[in-house]
Amino acid sequence: MSNEMIMLKLLRMPTVWMVLLVLFGGQALAAAPMPYDETADAAAAVAAALEEAEANGKLLFIEFGANWCPDCRAFAAATQAPEARAVIEEKFVAVKVDVGDWDKHPEVVAAWGNPIEGGIPAIVVANTQGEVLFSTKAGQLAKARSMGPEEFAAFFEHLSALKP
Repeated sequence: MSNEMIMLKLLRMPTVWMVLLVLFGGQALAAAPMPYDETADAAAAVAAALEEAEANGKLLFIEFGANWCPDCRAFAAATQAPEARAVIEEKFVAVKVDVGDWDKHPEVVAAWGNPIEGGIPAIVVANTQGEVLFSTKAGQLAKARSMGPEEFAAFFEHLSALKP
């Protein structure tokens, strides 16, 4: 049997494809940018965002999530859609907080009323006095990957009505 025939038979085997996918597909996935900075000082980042919000007459938008979470990545992507991005840039100073496996930055999570209690991603919108105006404490975004563009648009429309 020729080498080409052997190679063709091997490539038809599902196990070979799985090994190739793991070896080479995993590199592509690992290279994709992740939305949450796992090394950031969350308390300092939130404090800086709060100062910026106060200086610019905007609301604070804190997004809690984790890179391992597909719903968090879906929500983070939705915040980059042109319509959502326009609302966020006009009305808010946004900051992301990596919560790891519910074990990172517990002091920041607690300071904002434990918004991750119902799942992640979670957001808090606060005024410059630190008063929470809106929170997804009930897990409203925990199924973000199944939300469509209309649902995200309605969500951001609701947020745009909040006043500093």
